[in-house]
Amino acid sequence: MNATALPGHFDQGLERSPANYAALTPIQFLERAALIWPDKVAVIHGDRRLTYRHFWERARRLASALEKAGVGRGDTVAVFAPNVPALLEAHYACPMIGAVLNAINTRLDAATVGFILKHGGAKVLIADRSLSPTTSPALAAASTAPLVIDIDDPEDRSGELLGACDYEAFLTGGDPDFAWRPPSDEWEAIALNYTSGTTGDPKGSVYHHRGAYLNALGNVISFGLTPASVYLWTLPMFHCNGWTHTWAVTAAGGTHVCLRKVDPARIFQFIADHGVTHMSGAPIVLNLLIHAPEEAQRDFPHTVQVATGGAAPPSAVIAGIERLGFHVTHLYGMTESYGPSTICIEQDDWAALPLQKRAEKMARQGVPHVGVAAQQVADPDSGEPVPRDGRTLGMLMIRGNTVMKGYLKNAEATRKAFKNGWLMTGDLAVWHADGYVEIKDREKDIIISGGENISSLEIEECLHRHPDIMEAAVVAAPDEVWGETPVAFVAVKPGADGALTAEQVTGWCRDHLARFKVPRRVVFGPLPKTSTGKVQKFVLRERVLEESA
Repeated sequence: MNATALPGHFDQGLERSPANYAALTPIQFLERAALIWPDKVAVIHGDRRLTYRHFWERARRLASALEKAGVGRGDTVAVFAPNVPALLEAHYACPMIGAVLNAINTRLDAATVGFILKHGGAKVLIADRSLSPTTSPALAAASTAPLVIDIDDPEDRSGELLGACDYEAFLTGGDPDFAWRPPSDEWEAIALNYTSGTTGDPKGSVYHHRGAYLNALGNVISFGLTPASVYLWTLPMFHCNGWTHTWAVTAAGGTHVCLRKVDPARIFQFIADHGVTHMSGAPIVLNLLIHAPEEAQRDFPHTVQVATGGAAPPSAVIAGIERLGFHVTHLYGMTESYGPSTICIEQDDWAALPLQKRAEKMARQGVPHVGVAAQQVADPDSGEPVPRDGRTLGMLMIRGNTVMKGYLKNAEATRKAFKNGWLMTGDLAVWHADGYVEIKDREKDIIISGGENISSLEIEECLHRHPDIMEAAVVAAPDEVWGETPVAFVAVKPGADGALTAEQVTGWCRDHLARFKVPRRVVFGPLPKTSTGKVQKFVLRERVLEESA
């Protein structure tokens, strides 16, 4: 008997066929949920209740209507809307016909939205009417003419109707029994998500069906989602497709509760009224709940699981939110990694630690998320891993199926993001002996405010355009509510000293930037520099930290 297997031994006479292979796609989650729980409430929005049967029919109607409107494989469908059923339905309808969903950040300014519409090649724009003050100039800036469909949501009918038709009317033209088509290859694009533009224009991260499917299932496992789960949409669905919870909650057969904007009173109300079990968001959401007026808070008999990412929540926030009946899971991720790529899984012995020590453990970025093949902290040039001593700095790198395909129309940026088989996160971290990673600093001067990435370079560029400003530098300041906020250090031009006020500077920024990017504080004076004339930002950071202490 020959104990050595022949080359291809397990492939001889065996072929891939529809019987033993299907491309992974999260569309399957909705079809399955409608089969198993047709009469279960899948979506709650105000007074509306959509069962899984209804959800499935509406998604197919949208897919059919989009196809009739000329949308096909590889076309982009942009949605500019808060957390409403239409955006959730688009997460399934677009990939049904091979189209790519581009959910746009509703907090961006018109010029940036216009760039995204043009760069992404949106063939259709589904836009909530409340955002028309941004949508209208964005369409002009885009210099393109996508088919515009209005979302006329009874929850908020402010703003103008700009589109060719209403979303609900558009659905009536679609077939509820539309025969959707799975991707021929799970590597096909499913979504396009733009970064916040850390340098220059925002970059479009392209997701594939396989990654969306796997990251969603990773969320089901990591976050403990079940058919009994009720997920409140405190996290914007435009953030990495809601960290892929748009698909994960459906995969588990749970219930989606839509929320147009973060309002602590409504969050407490929804938790109590709908039995919310899970929610996600930046640490600012936790802070808003902690500091909500007593009359807005509600008692509920169960523990709510809340996943948070961005800046690590401080121990006071963790303690405060736990007292209100929540349990925190700390995640870390990027637009380039479908959202969560690391998770701080609590070990059994952490429960016995004093709160401060436990909070220090929980604030680390942690271990690989379920769908991540590997992570390491390594020298960014050599790729050599750093010692797991909790002290040596290196760059956090990840790899696996839940990493983007690359940046749309930007080969150079894609090349820089991928090096030696790893996604270079740009975040500097240490590696602890237990395998948990902890981010210590950012290679680039990114400011994370309320879960949004803000480029200091973008703000500096704006400041330098002011006629009375000679030099400017922007750094992050710690903020109890937002995590971090921008502080601008400004040197005025000769002759303008004393004539320029902080209010004028921030007013200039409000006219040229999205509101969340406007500096909260302006400091006038000469900027510290090296002998070669480079601004010493570390000196400015130290000043900010000393003043904040």
